[in-house]
Amino acid sequence: MSDISGDQAAPRRHFRLREPANLTPEEAQSIYEIALKAMAAGYARSGDTHARAYSSWRRYNGVSYLSATHGNHYINNYANEAARGYGRGERLAVGSVIAKDSFAVTETGGILLGPLFLMEKMPKGFNYVSGDWKYSLIQPNGTLFGETNGRRSERVQYCIGCHLAVEDQDHLYFVPRSYRTKRKD
Repeated sequence: MSDISGDQAAPRRHFRLREPANLTPEEAQSIYEIALKAMAAGYARSGDTHARAYSSWRRYNGVSYLSATHGNHYINNYANEAARGYGRGERLAVGSVIAKDSFAVTETGGILLGPLFLMEKMPKGFNYVSGDWKYSLIQPNGTLFGETNGRRSERVQYCIGCHLAVEDQDHLYFVPRSYRTKRKD
């Protein structure tokens, strides 16, 4: 896995690969198709219900894309049925879950499995500052790195800080336009 930025007990941002490979969309997708089974199995070891189910949810990007805000990892955006309004700019219902699995590729071609980023919309009053979103980060071996208002919550505080920039969008960032899939609904 790539390195965490700052103190692991209270990081400033995501695990970050300093010099990622710049893949074509086809290369990124090919690597993802190979890595997905291993990533999903690793995340599932966490025992988290969403980590076990996310890969069966609707995927909102056509190919994996490089995300500087997620530590220079290639990511994929999934959302459960409750979050079917994801990407439309509407506030999502309680029970909505957004999942982003990730991998990184070094300049020399090494593949690093990355964390699973989860956002779950919780009932009103869960956490005012986060817009009642619970952020969880699960490492590729299934270890829970941290979760809002739960175990090691200080490790995911940076998620809240970053997502505050899009408070007017229900704290949600969206897939870049050039990578979005066509809506079926």
